[in-house]
Amino acid sequence: MSWQDEQPPWGKKKGPASPEDLVAALLQKIKNSFSDGGKGGDGSSGASGSGGGKPPFVGMAIIAIIVGLFIVVQSSFYQVDAGKGEKGIVLRLGKFHDLTEPGLHFKMPFLDEVRIVEVSMIRNEQFGFRSRSQAQKSIFNKSAYTDESLMLTGDKNVIDVEWIVQYRVQDPYKFAFNVYNVPKAVRDVSEMVMRRIVGNHGFDYILNNRDVLIVAASREIQATLNEYNSGVHIAEVRLQDVTPPDLVKPAFNEVNEADQDMKRLVNEAEREYNNVIPKAAGDANKLIEEAHGYAIERTNNAKGETSRFLAVMKEYQQAKDITRKRLYLETMGKVLPKVRDIYVIDPGQKSILPFLNVNPGQPIKR
Repeated sequence: MSWQDEQPPWGKKKGPASPEDLVAALLQKIKNSFSDGGKGGDGSSGASGSGGGKPPFVGMAIIAIIVGLFIVVQSSFYQVDAGKGEKGIVLRLGKFHDLTEPGLHFKMPFLDEVRIVEVSMIRNEQFGFRSRSQAQKSIFNKSAYTDESLMLTGDKNVIDVEWIVQYRVQDPYKFAFNVYNVPKAVRDVSEMVMRRIVGNHGFDYILNNRDVLIVAASREIQATLNEYNSGVHIAEVRLQDVTPPDLVKPAFNEVNEADQDMKRLVNEAEREYNNVIPKAAGDANKLIEEAHGYAIERTNNAKGETSRFLAVMKEYQQAKDITRKRLYLETMGKVLPKVRDIYVIDPGQKSILPFLNVNPGQPIKR
C-alpha cells in the first residue's frame, strides 16, 4: 500500500474533547507508566538492556510537561459573564493594566491577575432592621438594631428612622482599589448623613416631609462618596419607617389625638366664623346704606320744603291777604277730605246742633 493510502497520524485519533477528557487521559497515562515501568518489551521482567520498555522517569517527565502545559493553557484564559453584568480588572505584576468587557479574554500566565466585579447588581444596605426571606415572605427583624435607627431631632425629641440605601458599581477600578471596604463606607456615610439631617430638623417636620428628607440624604451621600472616589452610584434612598420609639408611642398617640381635636375645633370655629361674620357684615352694610339713603332723602326733603317756604314767603310779602286766603284754602282742601266727623260746639246753643255732613259719600251719624 502506497503512503498516499495511509491516513496521517493526526487523523487516526482525536484528542480529548474537554478538560475532563484530558485529565482522564493523563491519569490513564500515569497508570500505564507505573504499570509498564518494570517490564520489558516481551512482557517479562528483566534488565533494561534486554527489554524495550521506557525508563519510569521518562514517562513521569512527559506527564509533568503535559500537566504543566495544561495548567498554563488553562490559566491563560478567563471568562467575564455578560449575564451577571460583570467587568474584569487585569493587574499585571500587581499594577492596573486593563479593564475588560464581557466575553472570553487572554491573560499572561503567572503575570496577570484578574478581578471580576459585578457592575449591574443593585446592592443595598439596611439600617434599623434586617430582612430575610422565609416561605416566600420577607421577615423583618428590628429588635437588635435600634442603635442604628434611634436618632435625636433638632427639638430634642427621639425618633426611630429605618431606611434602605441601594447602590451599584459605577467605576470598577475605583470600587476595587480606592476604598478598602466599600459596603462599610456606604453604611458609615449613610448613617452620618441621616443623623445630621434628622438632627437639623424638628420632630413634626421629619414626620411630615419624608420626601424632602429622602432627596437631601441621597444627594449628600452621593457627594460624600464621590469625594472618597469610591466608584459607586446611589440608586435610591428609601425610608422604611419613621415613627416615635415604642416607649413613647402611647403618649405620642395621645398628642396626635389632641392635635386632631384641636384642628377639628379650629375648623368648626372657622366654618362658623365664615357663616356668621359675612352675614353680619352684610347686614351692617345694609343698615349703613339705608341710613345713607334716609339721610339723603331727609336732606332733599328739607331743601325742597325750604325752597317752597321761601317761594311762598316771597308771594306773601307781595300780597298778604290773598296769599293768606290761598294758604288757608289749600290747607283746608288737604285736611277736610280726611275728616269724617265734624262737631260744632256753640256755648250759646241749648240744644244739639245739626250734624254737618262734609263727606256726602259717608252715612250721617247721629
